[in-house]
Amino acid sequence: MRDAAGQSPRERYRDQVRAEIKQHAWEQIATAGVSALSLNAIAKQVGMSGPALYRYFASRDELITALIRDAYRSLADTVRAAFDSGADLTGLAVTIRDWARSDPQRYFLIYGTPVPGYHAPEDTTAISNEVMTVLLEACGALTADKQATPFDAHLDSHREWAGDHPAPSATLHRALAFWTRLHGVLSLELAGHFTGMKFDPALLIADELDDLTTR
Repeated sequence: MRDAAGQSPRERYRDQVRAEIKQHAWEQIATAGVSALSLNAIAKQVGMSGPALYRYFASRDELITALIRDAYRSLADTVRAAFDSGADLTGLAVTIRDWARSDPQRYFLIYGTPVPGYHAPEDTTAISNEVMTVLLEACGALTADKQATPFDAHLDSHREWAGDHPAPSATLHRALAFWTRLHGVLSLELAGHFTGMKFDPALLIADELDDLTTR
């Protein structure tokens, strides 16, 4: 008998076990980093054998891919909801920072050092492009007439990173500048590089965005 979502009891059970496996994976990552992720250790935690766990995730890489997809989906949905509720670029920066600070390991899984030997499937890029689409929409209202730069022309011929969004090159440039400035500060903050400097990274981000949006 299927439930309201069209799932059978077996499908529901499978989803529950996969969710439990992913939860233990996040706990491992928080403790020892993604490179130390061990399916055999997770199998013991959920009370099954290693071979039994492989019925839910065929490999370590498949589990990492599931975690990456979940992280990107969470961020994309959070950013879209903030923008649809009226957030401007500054508001989106606050939203992204809050999301990252709520779970730094999740942030570093998608924006930190690549996992040695792991290559993410192309469909994960499609989810990450949803975030950039929101930023392009937010930047579109700010793009004023300005002289085109050589980099603008370069971006116009390399739009894949923006999902081939039809935005003008000036908007692409502003969105990319927002992305690099925000993540530059945010990555340093989450890695602890501002510890002891006694300033508020949120104010640094706001200052960077003010410079970006008024120039």
